[in-house]
Amino acid sequence: MNAPIIDPLQGDFPEVIEEFLQHGVMKCIAFNRRGTLLAAGCSDGSCVIWDFETKGIAKELRDKDCVSPITSVCWSKGGRHILVSSTDKSLTLWDVVNREKIMCTTLQQTILHACLHPGSCTPSICLACPLFSAPIIVDLNTRSTTVLPVSVNDAGTGLDPPSRNKFSDGTPPLIPTAACFNKYGDLVYVGNAKGEILIIDHKTIQVYGIVPISGAAVIKNILFSRSGQYLLTNSNDRTIRVYENHLPPKDGLRALNELSNTIEKPQGIDKLKAVGLKCLVLFREFQDSITRIHWKAPCFSGDGEWVIGACASKGEHKIYIWDRAGHLVKILEGPKEGLIDLAWHPVHPIVVSVSLSGLVYIWAKDYTENWSAFAPDFKELEENEEYIEREDEFDLIPEIEKVKESDVNEDDEVDIETVEKDSVFSDSDLSQEELIFLPAVPCPDVPEQHDNYAGLSSKLVERNHLGSPPSEEAGQNGQAMNPASSSIEVVNNSVAEDTDITHMKRKRKSSEKGFELQAEKGEKPLTKNKSSGKLLKINKKSRVGQDTSICVFKDEVVEYQ
Repeated sequence: MNAPIIDPLQGDFPEVIEEFLQHGVMKCIAFNRRGTLLAAGCSDGSCVIWDFETKGIAKELRDKDCVSPITSVCWSKGGRHILVSSTDKSLTLWDVVNREKIMCTTLQQTILHACLHPGSCTPSICLACPLFSAPIIVDLNTRSTTVLPVSVNDAGTGLDPPSRNKFSDGTPPLIPTAACFNKYGDLVYVGNAKGEILIIDHKTIQVYGIVPISGAAVIKNILFSRSGQYLLTNSNDRTIRVYENHLPPKDGLRALNELSNTIEKPQGIDKLKAVGLKCLVLFREFQDSITRIHWKAPCFSGDGEWVIGACASKGEHKIYIWDRAGHLVKILEGPKEGLIDLAWHPVHPIVVSVSLSGLVYIWAKDYTENWSAFAPDFKELEENEEYIEREDEFDLIPEIEKVKESDVNEDDEVDIETVEKDSVFSDSDLSQEELIFLPAVPCPDVPEQHDNYAGLSSKLVERNHLGSPPSEEAGQNGQAMNPASSSIEVVNNSVAEDTDITHMKRKRKSSEKGFELQAEKGEKPLTKNKSSGKLLKINKKSRVGQDTSICVFKDEVVEYQ
């Protein structure tokens, strides 16, 4: 739906579960820049790409050497590449169109999150956040790695080397560090376990600013809005904070250098904090003051007007939606299972969530019909009213008011070639080589079964598969009924109707006296089975081998030798 025609009084945020996607056990999701494709990482090591318009699978990227669960997926700027990280410490770059593996490297630790450089359509650099160490810049061409600093020494004269990022006993910290690129990728923002945000130039590995967070709690998530104007952090003190970025989205490093040169008095770590406080200013805090729950997978909406966060409890599938002013506007409640990942559609008011069971739920708006939008003279009634006709309503020439003449000049030429720029996307999101859709591969239809008894055979196979007890006659003869055998084909149409799955309940059997009465009425002769002592009706139209016969007893089909 186009953004200009959304009713502003209803609010452009999702309300109900529209449908769900199912393919294996999915763990993480990510939209491309246009929101036309949705990538999902699965527990078997594969990456499934859904066409979000048709809700069908467009591609499946699978590496036979990788069978470990996927931890994160990230699209390139042009949408032609996907970076996948898994629990086997591997980073894999895929060509989406050709379904080819371009690069694969193995790091020393498991990667929780990895993202490509947002400023280049050709992926060459990525930022990886390992489980037990500092963030790493990975060069995808040379496969070289550079560890980013996560803290500054007290004197402020230098950075703590990566080897000092340990506890006093020499063991590595057990708390992962969050990091993200800014809009154009010239700066990296790192949130550490001390409750600080470090602004780092990833090329020179230099810290330009430090932003302390109130409470000094561990930062679990950090990310920018689509426009780059706001920065969101999720801390261990159960609070989501939004900061306003005062650096320009483009050439942020140059502006940061100029800002740092203007501050001369404080030196060392105090100067870094002074620079950081001018770069990021606290805008709003979001929390549940009653239940004090922890948050998981927070993010912005596509336009940055809404902030969402998921409840971190394992037995609840709740999504909280706030506006930028800090008001809680909606709580979405899903199935009674935990939530793993969350993503907001870049354009539409749609939220996609991943549950613990591996299903992907699509939350959308519950639109109300407004017929007056299509016919201005249409009037909606709250209740039934008696219609009073006009005096001239059924006249041949009614005396109606003249239609007001339109002010639009019909002789003017209409421009149908110029494409208006979508306000949702900025200049950095536009690319001539951007991949928006993938060609769908049609699945072949199952050939129709022209045999009249194919349906009966499938139903009997299903009944046998579900564990239903075999017929009494087959059990007494010492043989189990084989519904899938070719002998089913000899049953005629009338018997096939009687042996339908809905009519296969055990019925009361008649006595031998009843069979004698039936014979006196002129019915078909009956034959007695010598092995079981039961009377059976022989089907004389059998086309099977000589050693096999098909018999019908009441509503059951029995095969015996």
